[in-house]
Amino acid sequence: MDIPGPAPQEDGGLGAIAAAGGLHTYQLHLHAAYGPVVRFQLPGSETGTAVSVSDPVLLEATARIDKRPEQLFAFLAPLFETGNLQVMPAGEHGPWRRLLLSVLAGRPSHERHFAEFTALTTELADRWAERSGREPVELQKDLTALSLRMICTYALGGRLADPDGVVTAFEDVLTERLGRLYRIPAPGSPEERAERARQALAHLRTTVDQVVAAHRSGNRTDRSDLIGALVEAGERPARIRDTVMVTMLAAHHTTGVAVSWALHLLGRHPEATARVAAELDRVLGDRAAPGYADLRRLTYLDMVVKEAMRLYPPGPYGARETTEPLVLGGYDIPAGTTVFYPFWAVHMNPEHWPEPERFRPERFTPEEEAGRHRLAYVPFGLGPRSCEGAGLAMVTAELVLAVLLKRFRFRPVPGHEVTPVERFVLRAADDIRMTVTPRNPG
Repeated sequence: MDIPGPAPQEDGGLGAIAAAGGLHTYQLHLHAAYGPVVRFQLPGSETGTAVSVSDPVLLEATARIDKRPEQLFAFLAPLFETGNLQVMPAGEHGPWRRLLLSVLAGRPSHERHFAEFTALTTELADRWAERSGREPVELQKDLTALSLRMICTYALGGRLADPDGVVTAFEDVLTERLGRLYRIPAPGSPEERAERARQALAHLRTTVDQVVAAHRSGNRTDRSDLIGALVEAGERPARIRDTVMVTMLAAHHTTGVAVSWALHLLGRHPEATARVAAELDRVLGDRAAPGYADLRRLTYLDMVVKEAMRLYPPGPYGARETTEPLVLGGYDIPAGTTVFYPFWAVHMNPEHWPEPERFRPERFTPEEEAGRHRLAYVPFGLGPRSCEGAGLAMVTAELVLAVLLKRFRFRPVPGHEVTPVERFVLRAADDIRMTVTPRNPG
């Protein structure tokens, strides 16, 4: 039985994707038209086609696959010297992943950096307070910059002489790589942009090398420190450098984008905002920021973050390559097939999410979560290639929201249209502009 899908086009599907407004929205259209398993043309894939799966029950059959399609991630290869870590072979990936999880997913690591994250968030809140009520803030611009500063502090152990320089260098590298991928107009010639990115990448590598050398000379073995753990594990300097780079890559937008979408949704749902504010006042009292232990008591805030990432998953899709034949929904899938994970379409599947477009944080009460398939909600991916930093991302997102919502009220700017677009992450095309004013507790 043939897998349903649109007829092949001479342009490899580029026109259909562009007409839909991007690959993420194209997936919503495909699954609405053809069902939970769809064959479609995927630009950049080795065969030119892929199979997209939006049903969490069917995704279960692919959850153990530990291979990514190399062609789809080839644009990231220049960032790494020891091979593209996004597509490393399964045998090498397993031990490396376990090492990352031992640091990124551990409470000691989160607690160790929590005060630094709080200070960075408070600095941003102070800057916003100076503009209160006068001019709107651009959430994504400011919050993704905060997110990158956080991950630089985390991944490099807080030993940066010039953190702003590192942030700028990383942005220069990504702007050039993503601009080329998405054909985004940018100032300067292609040669000038490439040279700027080359110099920025060299600066990043030199900076990481200096931090690694400091760890080695100091004999640090702190397992809550990413570079310290990699040094202790005996990883060679180039692999440590690449691991730091991929950690920064994976996390540089996650917190900023997730918090921006959450504030966007709360700005349009005052009843939910009032409930978050009441919870913050009850748990924190007169304190301006939570401690690490307080996050466990901010249960409604946690539900808000999860619902925001259901409606606007920071990474809107993923992909795997089958290593053996399998059957999905009655369709035979041969080995070597690109299986596409449309996270946004999974999160909007009405069979698992009644009224999927509605913002309803109560979907994430323990009772509702227990009644849902475990793969109906996959903002950080699934299986052995899921995001190792998911726990850290949730901690930082909830911290940032707690600090900002304890201090401010957020109101949408009248007439400003918020349109999701895919630019490596799911972001707003023209940012999310909101007016910020002080909030009086109680």
